[in-house]
Amino acid sequence: MASVNPFNVSDSDEEAERRPNETVDTERSPSEGAPGPPPGNSFSPSADGEPPTLLLSGNRTSPSGEGIQFPAAATSVMAGGTETRVSVDVIAAQLLRDQYILTALELHTELLEAGRELPRLRDYFSNPGNFERQSGTPPAKDQVIGPGGPLNRAGSISTLDSLDFARYSDDGNRESDERVAESEVPSQERKNFKTSPEIQEPIRPLEKRALNFLVNEYLLKNDYKLSSITFSDENDDQDFELWDDVGLNIPKPPDLLQLYRSCGTPLSSPRSTVDVSVAVDFADLPGNCTAQQSPKKPSLYSQKQTEVVQELEYQISLLNTEKQSFAEQIKKLQSEIQTLKRSVISPPLTTLDLGSQNAPNPLSSSTTITSNTTTTFSTNPLSMPSTDSSHYLDIRGDSDSKCEVNPPHQNTSQSCPQTHSEKKNRPPVQFDKPNRKLSPVFQQTLLSFCRMCPDSRLGAEVSRIADSEESVMLMLGRCLPHIVPNVLLAKREELIPLILCTACLHPEPKERDQLLHILFNLIKRPDDEQRQMILTGCVAFARHVGPTRVEAELLPQCWEQINHKYPERRLLVAESCGALAPYLPKEIRSSLVLSMLQQMLTEDKADMVREAVVKSLGIIMGYIDDPDKYSQGFELMLLSLADPSERVVSAVHQVFIPAFAAWTTELGMLHTALIPSLLARIEKLLKQGDHGLDEHKLHMFLSGLQSLIPPLFAVVLQNAPFTSRAILNGDIPAIEVTRFPRPASPLQDVATIIGSREMLSALLVLYDHQLEHEGTTGWDSLLWVVNQLLPLLIEIVGRINVTSSICVHEFSRFFWRFCRTFGKIFTNTKVKPQFQEILRLSEENVDASAGNGILTKATVPIYATGVLTCYNQEEDRKLLVGFLEDVMTTLSLSHAPLDSLKASFVELGANPVYHELLLTVLWYGVVHTSALVRCTAARMFELLVKGVNETLVAQRVVPALITLSSDPEISVRISTIPAFGTIMETVTQKELLERVKMQLASFLEDPQYQDQHSLHMEIIRTFGRVGPNAEPRFRDDFVLPHLHKLALANNHQVVETKRIDIAMQLFEAYSALSCCFISEEVMINHFLPGLRCLRVDMEQLSPEHEVILSSMIKECEIKVENRGMADAQGSMSIASTLVGEDAKTKFLSKMGQLTTSGAMLANVFQRKK
Repeated sequence: MASVNPFNVSDSDEEAERRPNETVDTERSPSEGAPGPPPGNSFSPSADGEPPTLLLSGNRTSPSGEGIQFPAAATSVMAGGTETRVSVDVIAAQLLRDQYILTALELHTELLEAGRELPRLRDYFSNPGNFERQSGTPPAKDQVIGPGGPLNRAGSISTLDSLDFARYSDDGNRESDERVAESEVPSQERKNFKTSPEIQEPIRPLEKRALNFLVNEYLLKNDYKLSSITFSDENDDQDFELWDDVGLNIPKPPDLLQLYRSCGTPLSSPRSTVDVSVAVDFADLPGNCTAQQSPKKPSLYSQKQTEVVQELEYQISLLNTEKQSFAEQIKKLQSEIQTLKRSVISPPLTTLDLGSQNAPNPLSSSTTITSNTTTTFSTNPLSMPSTDSSHYLDIRGDSDSKCEVNPPHQNTSQSCPQTHSEKKNRPPVQFDKPNRKLSPVFQQTLLSFCRMCPDSRLGAEVSRIADSEESVMLMLGRCLPHIVPNVLLAKREELIPLILCTACLHPEPKERDQLLHILFNLIKRPDDEQRQMILTGCVAFARHVGPTRVEAELLPQCWEQINHKYPERRLLVAESCGALAPYLPKEIRSSLVLSMLQQMLTEDKADMVREAVVKSLGIIMGYIDDPDKYSQGFELMLLSLADPSERVVSAVHQVFIPAFAAWTTELGMLHTALIPSLLARIEKLLKQGDHGLDEHKLHMFLSGLQSLIPPLFAVVLQNAPFTSRAILNGDIPAIEVTRFPRPASPLQDVATIIGSREMLSALLVLYDHQLEHEGTTGWDSLLWVVNQLLPLLIEIVGRINVTSSICVHEFSRFFWRFCRTFGKIFTNTKVKPQFQEILRLSEENVDASAGNGILTKATVPIYATGVLTCYNQEEDRKLLVGFLEDVMTTLSLSHAPLDSLKASFVELGANPVYHELLLTVLWYGVVHTSALVRCTAARMFELLVKGVNETLVAQRVVPALITLSSDPEISVRISTIPAFGTIMETVTQKELLERVKMQLASFLEDPQYQDQHSLHMEIIRTFGRVGPNAEPRFRDDFVLPHLHKLALANNHQVVETKRIDIAMQLFEAYSALSCCFISEEVMINHFLPGLRCLRVDMEQLSPEHEVILSSMIKECEIKVENRGMADAQGSMSIASTLVGEDAKTKFLSKMGQLTTSGAMLANVFQRKK
């Protein structure tokens, strides 16, 4: 008699090592007897010699997907030599009864492929009710631990189509029927369905994006670059450089080649087990094993075989349980040995009480709890990492310190950790023990019916309770990478405290780096509030760990994302550099971080990123202490000032320049290097401006110089002779609110620079007293301002083009802030005298022939608007009025250009506060005895009218102009015409317009002006300037008819020079007015006749202008013709519209009378008979 034990195969590596010489006997003679049990087993086949039946292994199905394989000699040979076989139906029933569902499914699949479907398996797997109760069970052992966490796999083969990537994404809008289908169908059957060539499930969007990413990665790695480019162009909605763009919250899977190589083999399992599979070899079975039952097999024999099978299965389960207990002990001992090694090599970060780190286990030391769904328990390194240096309360059972068990690769002397000495300080937890005499194995087997899952990663974490700070950190370090991808993006900032605390206290550098990487990649595009949370956490981390770890751990995270795709992430990097500056080593601040920010300032295209870079650079400047970096800081200031974005430039003035100025003040280079450098660049710019001044650069340098005024004044105060006498007491007066101009930022507030408002107030009292009574002797910083800075600034002002309103405005603002910052006493005693010395108001100071005297330069408007307007008291206003009157008189009597006076009026006229003052100056000119001064006053009214309100125009301007229009001198009357035209252009009061209209009509119609060529020239010039913007009625009724008269009169002009002057001026006026809408009547009666008269003059005087006029006349005639045709078509279209509306009304009324019947609706469109 031969017997077979096909299950005598080692279940794990440990058992295989204990039984290296044990093999699977496939056939023995009757004399050899049944195969003996393994060492330590206390059972054997029954004594009556009956051969045992086929046993079912307790192993789960192997991931290899080979199915259940039975040896060829599956049964023993009975007396008589007949060979008996177990039916497939019996095997299927046993598998279903023992809940080996995956193995049964593999058998069902192989039977289907062989064309021999088994009704029992078909009925079982077609009934969804058999799987509903499994939907809430914990993950089983066959779950694959992927790089991003546990991924469910279909059956035993884990391929890309069986990974449900969408389940781990933020897309939670999958259809309910899809979820139901996946929950009701087993994973292997679902895989077979998906991979079936006949039935192919449509690809999902996330699956398509994941496959696209892997395919593109494969093409690039194998030098199919053109194919990769084409593939990228065809999928332009996807970023193939970033796996996060796929939309899955899991790490990137292996590349396509690795997936292909592993598609038919099991994924490498991290468990220290050997998966053993049993399958049916259909080649060794007869044609129909279900029908070929042995007719000679007695029923008693079959019953005894069943009993032997049940007994052997029970014994195997007990042995497996005991084996697992030993394996658990081995792993525990390995972990404790590693703990002792680590405690000797590197002590923990914080000193902890050893007694508080350990706790006794409440369960029996020789038992462990397992799930009733499996009989083979394999230890998982992921669930019990050997690097864990802490002790846990493990509900799976504590291991005994058995010195005879030697873990692999460990010395015997190190295999017994001193757990008793470690736990002696903590009393054990006591549990009530029942007064029972059950065997430990029975107790353990009984407890195995509690459905727990401690052998998965999550189950291992749940079953072990950390009882010390370090063990908590280790647990968080293991769990957080699996938690973060499954948290909603909008709520991930809630994880920041947990991540940072773990990163601070975790003992493993690699784990800390992973956690900080998670922190900086926590949110794809963090908003402002989320970035603030992350920055707050980074600062807390830096304060806790110190500069060395900040440099080694946080800065690399910033460097990695310096060129990130999303500007929000780069913005986080820029802000982090500034926030971490106080906590970095000083060498790193002035080298690596400075270089990073300089690179981002130069290369980044996002305004908000460069703005944050500038602010961080300012913070760096507040902590840098390497004098060699001054030149680099100055270049960074100029680079950021030249930025095209206003928000970046604003950040420069608010943060960078004040911080940089504070550093240069400490170096003693503010007034010796920084300010002179900017002044030198302004001078160079003005020298190059002969061919056109770069006003943008001038504004850039001058604004930078203006931001340096508060630090300069602080230097003057801090280096004054009285600084040591400043005492803070209760008698210090408060600083006036208007003492200083409003600072652009708190960093430009002089009180902030000095240290406190009290100290500033005390210094200001001594400052004013020193200037008024004691002088500036020995005050080097103030003497530099008075003797070097002011003269240079006044010289630069004299070289500015006075017609450039931007330059005048910029320098006026600079001097206004300069004088307000240094105070009224300083302005009156130091600034005004230097200007007044240069601006000696006399006719000798004006070169009438060349027009380049000092009074014609920009010095006049800048002194008037930048210095004399600093203080608005009565004496200051009188000084300003007197200065402007003197300038107007001097320039008029010298026949000099009035550009400097006009620039002063434009700059002052922009502020309504000075309108009354300017009108006072002009009235002085109106009543002046010199006709030249009165002419100048009349022309200045033109500049002032545009900004003055209509009340002042009616009460002050028009009366003054009416007075001048009746002046004995004809030149004065002519000078009022531009101002009258401007009033017609800007004023809306009808009464006022009528008065101006009457005055202009008197100029045109009064016989005394018939031959006044200069008056006609001025009127035509004024009409051309104000006509397009004037009221249409004034243009049609007054301007165009009088231009027609002037053009007609010019045809009869005898003096050719006067004729051509009037003709050219008329040409300019008609060119400007041709762009306006002119009514058909005015076009025919005045505009076209005026153009024809002008063409007559141009035919004789300027043929090239005659061509243009002919073209203008033709266009106007076409416009008149088109308007006539449009009017005719308009009347016809109105009639046709009325007819169409009538027909439409009739049709809709008839449709409304119908019912919804289709037959009746069809009758509507039938022809009447």
